[in-house]
Amino acid sequence: MKLLRVGTAGAERPALLDGAGVLRDLSGLVPDIDGTLLADERKLAAVRAAAASGELPRLDADGLRTGPPLARIGKVVCIGLNYHDHARETGATPPAEPILFLKAPDTVVGPDDTVLLPRGSVKTDWEVELAVVIGRTARYLETDEQALAAVAGYAVAHDVSERAFQIERGGQWDKGKNCETFNPLGPWLVTADEVPDPQALGLRLWVNGELKQHGSTADQIFPVAEVVRYVSHFMTLYPGDVLNTGTPAGVAMGHPDPKPYLRGGDVVELEIDGLGCQRQVFLPASSSCRP
Repeated sequence: MKLLRVGTAGAERPALLDGAGVLRDLSGLVPDIDGTLLADERKLAAVRAAAASGELPRLDADGLRTGPPLARIGKVVCIGLNYHDHARETGATPPAEPILFLKAPDTVVGPDDTVLLPRGSVKTDWEVELAVVIGRTARYLETDEQALAAVAGYAVAHDVSERAFQIERGGQWDKGKNCETFNPLGPWLVTADEVPDPQALGLRLWVNGELKQHGSTADQIFPVAEVVRYVSHFMTLYPGDVLNTGTPAGVAMGHPDPKPYLRGGDVVELEIDGLGCQRQVFLPASSSCRP
């Protein structure tokens, strides 16, 4: 299933995109799309049955904002340097174990919402990533099979990063990763049954119409199953948690000088096979309204 949430920010309603591409209203069946729903197999089965029956009310998608496909996210766990080609372009040695950092859930916005360039930013960068959404509580997983069984679905994530804040201002990476609006997510949460192999997905990103990133999850240093298993040994994963699994080559930081970091008015578009597309306009935080 392709689950999503539509409507104004803070007042989204749950919806579903059916097999014919028709937007259907789920609000009469479930209160929202969140960890509670993802952990409830009976409720998910009822949603699937309603979708198959064609009984769900149709929604007019014209002019309707798409919000993040998941509400009440517990935590966003990110994996750094998880593609061989990205490690090469940045001159980094591939890590022996996954590099973990966190993004606050309040960085998450809709897939087409405005992204704010933070005040003082000179090196805001783009990163298309596969997001993994957890559907059951996971602690100390031992096998790939257990790890994939904990996955509810997948989505497109944009791990926007301010490299000067991240690398040049001391401490850990968090200062460059947690600026407001720095994690567009969606448009859909595609359930795991529709993604038979998460290591066979193409990822692409354009800046102002120019292709910048064109990679594949097959190039991940630590595949999805290994990432989920590994993280579960350091923190408990709960339904509704999100894992951003790294970005392929082509980020601004990997370009020769002068590096083409994002500026006000730039448009970034990104997509992952079968998971949908995003489009964001980047505007200075000092002059832009919140999404």
